[in-house]
Amino acid sequence: MKKILAVDDSASMRQMVGFTLKTAGFDVTEACNGDEALNAAKNGSYDLVISDVNMPVMDGITLIKNLRTLPEYKFTPLLMLTTESGTDKKQEGRNAGATGWIIKPFNPDQLLATVNKVLR
Repeated sequence: MKKILAVDDSASMRQMVGFTLKTAGFDVTEACNGDEALNAAKNGSYDLVISDVNMPVMDGITLIKNLRTLPEYKFTPLLMLTTESGTDKKQEGRNAGATGWIIKPFNPDQLLATVNKVLR
């Protein structure tokens, strides 16, 4: 079973992402900000990280930068799931090492299609 770390400061968004992914058979761990996610990633092993951009304590872009410095996450798919749709922000995400970008509100089928594509 593939393990996914879902990071969002919104409890309802974490629940929606978690429900969608768990229903599809994934093992999902939730974190409420980048710092909590980075600690979880260092203490666990995940096949995919899905993160919001705007969060307290540590934002998603900083989380991606930090994860990419860890050898075990150098090639792990890292998706951004955010309301940010500007090209500058997307480029900032790519530069940090994000694999893909999904705009909220998300369509569950689209989320699963993207997750399955990057986990191939």
